[in-house]
Amino acid sequence: MSWAARPAAVAGGAVRDGDGSGQPPRAWPGGGAGAGQALRPVSGLVSVAVAGIIWVALLGPVIALLAHLSAGAVGRALSAPGALEPLVVSAESGAVTLAVLILLGTPLAWMMARGRLPFGRAWEAGVLTVLLLPPLVIGLLLVFMIGPFTPIGEGIAALHLSASNTFLALVIAQVYESAPYYVLGAQAAFAGVDPRLEQQAALLGDRPWRVLRRVTLPLAGPGLAMALAVAWARAMGAFGAVIIVAYHPYGLPLQIWTTLQQTGLDSALPFALVLLVVALPLPLAAYVWSARAQRRRRG
Repeated sequence: MSWAARPAAVAGGAVRDGDGSGQPPRAWPGGGAGAGQALRPVSGLVSVAVAGIIWVALLGPVIALLAHLSAGAVGRALSAPGALEPLVVSAESGAVTLAVLILLGTPLAWMMARGRLPFGRAWEAGVLTVLLLPPLVIGLLLVFMIGPFTPIGEGIAALHLSASNTFLALVIAQVYESAPYYVLGAQAAFAGVDPRLEQQAALLGDRPWRVLRRVTLPLAGPGLAMALAVAWARAMGAFGAVIIVAYHPYGLPLQIWTTLQQTGLDSALPFALVLLVVALPLPLAAYVWSARAQRRRRG
């Protein structure tokens, strides 16, 4: 606003407010800072209520599962002859899958995080492509990749093995469904380690393997554990690719499917509970460890 528009200010007079009294304007009823402070608890309660509704809705399937199960039904289902064999198969194949991911996925994730690979974005895009492929599509494509009439399938057959309806096929399907989750999570864990700490350890005379063991892995450990735990849950629940290339031997997901088809929904629920009990504790424990490690670093 120009000086000409305010002659009272130029003349040294008091600048009057809209009511002409010269007094500061009064706040409207219900306005001002007091009203904002009064609204804060209300908005906080609304936020908590909305978050609680969303949280309960997300846990709705688990709540429904527990509501429709009884101890007697679980005991009868698990005491049937051969009922626990799919659990053993899933646990064994999941352990082998994790070993493969650690041996092959960890070096790849480290090189991607440190930019040691040419055309780094292309490597990340490749991993993301596998992550975004529907599991059923992965299964179909695996038939054309490692099926009995493919060059890779014939090479596997020369070792008296088969990548179709065998334990090996189950592990391969689980690896393809879970590997992107581990590689991307491990890449993020390695990227979170400050390279300057590794450089300082190297300047102090530590060899590369010693730097990796004493600096990189301890700092990236919580993130690596979280990525591995998520991959474990994904491998244990693998179904889309498994049902195409490894219908036998049965794991827990296929046991749930076949039980659902043969005897109905109620008889499949106990095995769904078993799958949750086996798959979820490891990710939850890894999450708690990762959260505590982050708090210690901030502290």
